[in-house]
Amino acid sequence: MKEDFVNIVRPLLPNVDYCSIRFVSRYSNIINATRSVVEPVSIYEDEGIMVTVFNDGGFGYGATSNTTKSGIKAAIDFALNWSGYSKDKLTYYPDLSKIQTQNGSFFTKENEQWSKVSMKDKADFLLEVNRALKSKPSISNWGAGIRHNTIETQFIDTIDSNIRQKLSYILPQMIVSAEYKKEIQTRTYGGHAHARQAGYDFIDTIAMHDKALELSEDVVELSRAKNCENNITDIIIAPDQMILQIHESIGHPLELDRILGDERNYAGSSFVNQEMFGKYKYGSDCLNVTFDPSVSSELASCNYDDDGTEAKREYLIKDGILLRPIGGLFSSQRAEMDYVACSRACNWNRPPIDRMGNINLEPGKSSLNEMVSSISEGIYVETNNSWSIDDKRNKFQFGCEKGTLIKDGKFTNIVKNVNYRGITEKFWNNLVNVGDKSTYEILGTSNCGKGEPNQTIFVGHATPACHFKEIDVFGGV
Repeated sequence: MKEDFVNIVRPLLPNVDYCSIRFVSRYSNIINATRSVVEPVSIYEDEGIMVTVFNDGGFGYGATSNTTKSGIKAAIDFALNWSGYSKDKLTYYPDLSKIQTQNGSFFTKENEQWSKVSMKDKADFLLEVNRALKSKPSISNWGAGIRHNTIETQFIDTIDSNIRQKLSYILPQMIVSAEYKKEIQTRTYGGHAHARQAGYDFIDTIAMHDKALELSEDVVELSRAKNCENNITDIIIAPDQMILQIHESIGHPLELDRILGDERNYAGSSFVNQEMFGKYKYGSDCLNVTFDPSVSSELASCNYDDDGTEAKREYLIKDGILLRPIGGLFSSQRAEMDYVACSRACNWNRPPIDRMGNINLEPGKSSLNEMVSSISEGIYVETNNSWSIDDKRNKFQFGCEKGTLIKDGKFTNIVKNVNYRGITEKFWNNLVNVGDKSTYEILGTSNCGKGEPNQTIFVGHATPACHFKEIDVFGGV
């Protein structure tokens, strides 16, 4: 972050109704070891600014990677020109008096910084994990990696806001495959779910080597397991699959720009409409979902969004009733609805749009043992490996890496090629038990895509295990 950024930029701010300038610096470092060979290390970094101008009924953006004074001035002029061109052509012009001056900061807590651990030590660690993954003769493929990202931003505007935030991410991954009778099964470390805002010390807390041994045992057993049978049955969904369920059938359909139609030609719209809020029974009484940027170490935790709105915890769904959308300050004005601080951009060369932040399913009161013991016949499913959902986020079909059958209140055999399907409203209204804090995990995804041009961002999901009734479960061939 340029220490003199504010001193350079503030005198350049134009005399307009409102202008903001957001500086972004991104750094990415990825190291992988595949089949016990360390791959070339990837390092990527860039920086730039985004200028937003509202003036006299017009609106415009300007962006540049030239962060000199002349480069910034050129981006401001570009945004000014667009605001002039768009005057009287906008479908909506926001009430700028609702923008509040903000001054503050946010920094990810890092007990051990990524840069303090040598690349050799990281490579040696991943090779050790690889040896654990290849602990069985029938293992046909294996690999492990760690990705580190840092996103540093500074935001100023014409109403004297000054916000500085630095988010650091760690994404550990493992994959292991086993072959039996010419069929391959794969287990991963929660897909890409075990991602957190943290320093390198997060790696020390997750015991990757021990987990690698478990995954190796697991995948060999899974490769020899029977196929999942077709059945309408009870299902308990583990947290690393629940995050996909929340993401696709709650998060995306509640994004307000989708509801208003902005995403229809690319990522689809939503079955949700504006009239549903405040009365629609999205799920059973035990469904409680929050937008919560305050959870320590979750991927999208922050104090402000990329439009400078202060981030606060809010219920999206409470006791099954749909309360508010995932809509930022500007789109919520357009819809005359409540907002959350969800205006997010993936980089300096993209404008903020309505995006999921931390979308969390709040814990209930049941332990995993209590949920299992209440089921006469059912299945426990773990770890997503495929997903499909229609363009209105209504009908879905998801596949999982592993299923464990439940009979007379006890776990029995594991099965492979597990899939389940449903319709969003019926599915969430069939939620009968929500796991307590002992089943609760803070997880997330690093690859949520949306927008034109595309924006890929980090999204947090924290959730317990959940028990659903009468779900259509089916197997492979």
